[in-house]
Amino acid sequence: MKRKHIRNFLILTTLTGISMYGINKLISISSPRKNLLKTDNGKFFDWRYGNIYYTKQGKGTPLLLIHDLNPSSSNYEWNKIAKQLAKHHTVYTIDLLGCGRSAKPNITYINFLYVQLITDFIKNIIGTATHVITTGESSSFTLMACHMESDLFDKIIVINPSDLTELCKTPDKKKNALKYLIDSPIIGTLIYNLEYSKQNIEYTFSKDYFYNQRIISTTAIDYYYESAHLGESNGKYLLSSIKSNYTNINIRHALKKISNSIHLIGSIEKEGMQDIIDSYISCNPSIEATYISDSKYLPQLERAEKTLQIITALL
Repeated sequence: MKRKHIRNFLILTTLTGISMYGINKLISISSPRKNLLKTDNGKFFDWRYGNIYYTKQGKGTPLLLIHDLNPSSSNYEWNKIAKQLAKHHTVYTIDLLGCGRSAKPNITYINFLYVQLITDFIKNIIGTATHVITTGESSSFTLMACHMESDLFDKIIVINPSDLTELCKTPDKKKNALKYLIDSPIIGTLIYNLEYSKQNIEYTFSKDYFYNQRIISTTAIDYYYESAHLGESNGKYLLSSIKSNYTNINIRHALKKISNSIHLIGSIEKEGMQDIIDSYISCNPSIEATYISDSKYLPQLERAEKTLQIITALL
């Protein structure tokens, strides 16, 4: 009887594993079918940890646009304002490592990895000091890069910066166990695919990204969905690092030392954003801030015209 139970358990486990593998494979094949994230209009920077996709357009002083650090993000985040900015600037956009069309290696993604990516990109591709606009979770490594090599940066504009308190959280045993689970071949991939299902991405847009849910486009959802699943869902390695706090870093000391011009753009409807911006200014009183209404996390997509107006005035 015991042998029968063991045999049945093994059969069930095998069938479950095959089913999960099949679901993962189906998502991997079907998610990029619209081929939205083409590479025709860009190039690749041959970086030490993998190829980094970027675009370049316009003429004038260089301007680097850095999207939010999230496996579903890509340079599409700047789709509504990049061309307008290119009328007066040489505009560069990148897909960060682990995102979009860039490489998604099986590594632990730490904050200084992105510090090095940004400084290497400016040195090797742009070749001179540049203005930088960045969003949310990418603000910490952008500001840290400026602190470490300030001569590579001119003005820095941050849209809805990260919470300084949250950035102080570090990995622990519980977080490392979660990372191990998400990094695992079949179960971890399934967890990732559920996390970045089209339904969950739609929910994130309606709950966190946009204030006016009626203007959320299916095109935006499709771009974010495809970005998350390009490369056989290997964005899970970035996700596991984010959830385990490896991408965090305490930037309070760096903020106090930066002498470059820093301007923060905060969305009024983003809960807690005014307190977050106040905490940045308390670290460095020279930091300036502007608020934009009727938007949440991504005003550059939700209120593109107003966001562009603010950025143009600042640059």
